[in-house]
Amino acid sequence: MKKLLLLTALCSGLLLTNAQQLQTPPPSTTQTVKQEFGLSTIELSYSRPNMKGRKIFGDLVPYNAVWRTGANSATTINFGSDVTVGGIKIPAGKYGLLTIPGEIEWTVIITKQLDVTSPSAYKQDQDVARVKVKKIDLPFAIESFMIGFDNVKSSSIDLYLMWDKTGVIVPITTDIDSKIMAQINDAMNKDNKPYFQSAMYYMETGKDLNKALEWFNKAIVQTPDGFWIYYQKANCLVKMGKKADALDASIKSTELAKAAKNDDYVALNTKLQATLK
Repeated sequence: MKKLLLLTALCSGLLLTNAQQLQTPPPSTTQTVKQEFGLSTIELSYSRPNMKGRKIFGDLVPYNAVWRTGANSATTINFGSDVTVGGIKIPAGKYGLLTIPGEIEWTVIITKQLDVTSPSAYKQDQDVARVKVKKIDLPFAIESFMIGFDNVKSSSIDLYLMWDKTGVIVPITTDIDSKIMAQINDAMNKDNKPYFQSAMYYMETGKDLNKALEWFNKAIVQTPDGFWIYYQKANCLVKMGKKADALDASIKSTELAKAAKNDDYVALNTKLQATLK
């Protein structure tokens, strides 16, 4: 009898161990989003609960209460360089991302706390920034909670949160101009000067176009068959109001692009030339 009981216990333990090893999909999946921004990256990690036919805001997620902004573990955001969120400067580093949803506006919280999974764990004195943003009514429902980035530009980006028929957008900016200008000034004192990149930055940011044109010309000396350089030189000349010179540069770009069998730049130049004739 004792041997039978022992065998039964061993079998039960084996079955229990096997059951504990069963792997099933989590009800709220985890997502990590990494976005290049400015001269570094922003990385966020969060869990994505689903609607499942439930009423979300004002019910499952109460209004006017701290929400971990996801499910399961805490939502975190890591800024690779200093940023400004909603007008508030935030040093580079990893932070918790919390929200207080409201019927008309939300409060988005950047906190030093990285482990807030319930409102009771939240400590307001650990806030780095609090930003109020207007709620947006979406024309359709988002089944799985979503955080991501949109409207990505060189020094500005939008962080968006969407679930059900509700969305909010948080503007983020960063200062890259002073860093890039320092790079340009340093590089121009060295032998292998980045004329093309420097010219592009000057042209795209509306700086000294005469200096940009000078650098485009020097870039052409560095790379005489650079059809892409002639094309951008043409764009620079257009901005300077020199259409005839721009047309000449674009025609030269077309000739070089055809020789290089680059149909993309041939097409770009064709479109540009149509605006110059």
